[in-house]
Amino acid sequence: MELLKALAAALERGDHQQTLEITRQAIKQEIPAKRILDDGLVAGMSVVGERFGAREIYLPDVLLAAKAMYAGLDQLEPLLEAGDMSAMGKVVIGTVKGDLHDLGKNLVGIMLKGAGFDVIDLGKDVPAAKFVEVAVQEGATVIGLSALLTTTMPVMKDVVDLLKAKGLDDAIKIIVGGAPVTDDWARQIGAHAYAYDASRAVESIRELVGQV
Repeated sequence: MELLKALAAALERGDHQQTLEITRQAIKQEIPAKRILDDGLVAGMSVVGERFGAREIYLPDVLLAAKAMYAGLDQLEPLLEAGDMSAMGKVVIGTVKGDLHDLGKNLVGIMLKGAGFDVIDLGKDVPAAKFVEVAVQEGATVIGLSALLTTTMPVMKDVVDLLKAKGLDDAIKIIVGGAPVTDDWARQIGAHAYAYDASRAVESIRELVGQV
């Protein structure tokens, strides 16, 4: 549909006013909220994520697109709450204890919300027990762990071990990421997935949610 293509294009440009107006038009035309989200906002944000991953655009461009996405999501929120569509699932994210870097984690949060997930962002310097506690309380199916310092990476293993000790490692999946983190490290500590950037994180979390 041309209107939703225009919506995706407006978001890609980071034009929050146009994104807002087109989202309102789509709602007036009684296009289902899920379709507006998937074929408009998510489609646009996916392109932004791919272009950012390919270094064709930069962080300021992503932040402008995020602002546009939130303008559209604000219009859809009443419809989502009315049960027009259900969220993809709940994801708890945060930067592990001892680490104060959160840029990558914030980008993942933006992309996940744009993909229809309910995101609970615990921020930075988060203890292992807090991740598990909140995931259980909120009924989350995925925990996303970020680290930028090699010295804080062992906290990721603490979260994995804590989940296993509680017998929750089948019900709650763990994905890890951050500059020093590798696929080998993820396998070594028993995490369920590794993502090298925000786009891959969304893809991996979609896959993990399907496994729960």
